[in-house]
Amino acid sequence: MVLGSTALHQTTFVIVDLETTGASPKKGAAITEIGAVKVKSGEYLGNFESFVNPLTPIPEYITEMTGITDLMLAKAPVIDEILPAFLAFAGSADETIIVAHNAPFDLSFLKSAAKELDLEWPKYKTLDTVTIARQVLSKEDVPNCKLSTLAQFFGTKTEPNHRALDDAKATTEILHGLIERLGSFEVYDVDSLMEFAKTAAHIQRQNYWGLSSI
Repeated sequence: MVLGSTALHQTTFVIVDLETTGASPKKGAAITEIGAVKVKSGEYLGNFESFVNPLTPIPEYITEMTGITDLMLAKAPVIDEILPAFLAFAGSADETIIVAHNAPFDLSFLKSAAKELDLEWPKYKTLDTVTIARQVLSKEDVPNCKLSTLAQFFGTKTEPNHRALDDAKATTEILHGLIERLGSFEVYDVDSLMEFAKTAAHIQRQNYWGLSSI
């Protein structure tokens, strides 16, 4: 199967969200929870949910934010068991696009874990709902592109709560809302979606550094 020419309504998306012990795997932070939702043609195909024992204490501020405690993770499987299971759930890079809200954060942890486990990370096409939302929505629509803000704007059934599966479910609803708006940008298939996302990211980087937009 060639993803490029696949219509968006026929594309398989796996929307993933992580909870972690900190901001960056480069600073020793680790995954504590993985939640993911698989959808195609707007239909729910299944979900993936698991705690992950990070083998390190959870900082108090993380527990206050997520409600996840050391005790809750004491008997949870380690990433060595969970990452292969997640990749099996996600499926082939030829068939699946990985989606996340602030995708660089989640992907940095997943790729770092894969590297530590000597697992080859599949060459997934990836999509960041933050990038798409910033390009599709205006300041008149939303004041920012936080997950909670977009969830309120799109009226998601699931409210984000800093738990992996619920946040992945909310992101899924946001993704569907964004895709509905992409038609006005003549984005109908995977190729045009990825090109749109690439251009949007480029524009936003230029604007961030105070440079002119293309």
